[in-house]
Amino acid sequence: MSYSETVRTPAGVNLTVRPISAADHLAFVRAQRSVSFLQTPAWGHVKTEWRSESLGWHDRGRLVGAGLVLHRPVPRLDRYTLAYLPEGPVIDWTGEIDAWLDPLAAYLKAHGAFAIRLGPPVRTNTWGAAQVKEGMTDPGIRRLTEMSGDWSDPVGARVADRLRGAGWLPQNPEDGFGVGHPQFKYEIPLAGRSEDDLLKGMNQQWRRNIKKAAKEGVEVTVGSTPGRDLKAFHDLYVHTAERDRFTPRPLRYFETMFAALSTEDPDRIRLYLAHHEGDLVAATVLVRVGAHAWYSYGASSTQKREVRGSNACQWAMIRDSLAAGCDVYDLRGITPTLDADDPHVGLIRFKVGTGGRAVRYVGEWDLPLRPMVYRAFDLYMRRRGR
Repeated sequence: MSYSETVRTPAGVNLTVRPISAADHLAFVRAQRSVSFLQTPAWGHVKTEWRSESLGWHDRGRLVGAGLVLHRPVPRLDRYTLAYLPEGPVIDWTGEIDAWLDPLAAYLKAHGAFAIRLGPPVRTNTWGAAQVKEGMTDPGIRRLTEMSGDWSDPVGARVADRLRGAGWLPQNPEDGFGVGHPQFKYEIPLAGRSEDDLLKGMNQQWRRNIKKAAKEGVEVTVGSTPGRDLKAFHDLYVHTAERDRFTPRPLRYFETMFAALSTEDPDRIRLYLAHHEGDLVAATVLVRVGAHAWYSYGASSTQKREVRGSNACQWAMIRDSLAAGCDVYDLRGITPTLDADDPHVGLIRFKVGTGGRAVRYVGEWDLPLRPMVYRAFDLYMRRRGR
């Protein structure tokens, strides 16, 4: 089985994993209600430092699942790779997951992978804005996970149990951020809601800031001149990075990202620019796949912060996501801390003002396929700080 791998499920159904074309992969994505943009064929063109391939699960010739695999070679052992499926694959996580993941493991091991890392797009818990706020004011609560949550998903709990039982290793750091993608996120449900509903769900400060931006004459537009507008965004983004002390991505990364995602779907990615009296005061990047929209990047000017350009950009993206029929507006990662003394708490405090909910996902998991190589790679990553 050098080209594809097959497994027989308890029900007698054969699932076969084999490479698929980008066109078939994209057609499968378009048929789904929601798929992470990290699992689109275009994302493989964005991550130029990784080798990518599209894999499909077939049931009697019918494509029933798909995944974008990013391959990272082992230093000095280029024939072995870490096979990474960020926020994927797109399969039926409610069923017998061994029937899906066993043929994936067999295929990837046969093609040189020493380990698989994946992040099932499955929720385990949610905490509403009111509960998060209550937790932040309770000195006896330091983390989201110390509260029971408004809702728990038995599918998420079952997936975690099945992965653990099959030898997968959780890669979820204490603070929620690690080498991969965050386990905790903040999301605003949009389905069945109006703009008035969304505004009422926000706290007073957010509503005041949105009104302030409008009163001050902040104008938000969608970038229409790719080279010029993207350069303006990047200049502001670098300024933001210097102020907030993080390492910015180069302009070339954003050029590649916009080109790849826009080529796949002209509505996939948008740049929002907030101007006040001719000055660029804020800029944000929105990504959308099906009914899921993501706030992906943001930048803001230190001067004129009082005109609230960032809030204006957010509100424009939320409104456009609602108009596009999205179910969710995703503010991406948070840490689970509610401790007032933790410097990360400001992130969740800002996002909880939008209303919405904090969400815990199953997180990322590794399956070592060649344990000795996996241990060597893990040691290498620990020494370089991952």
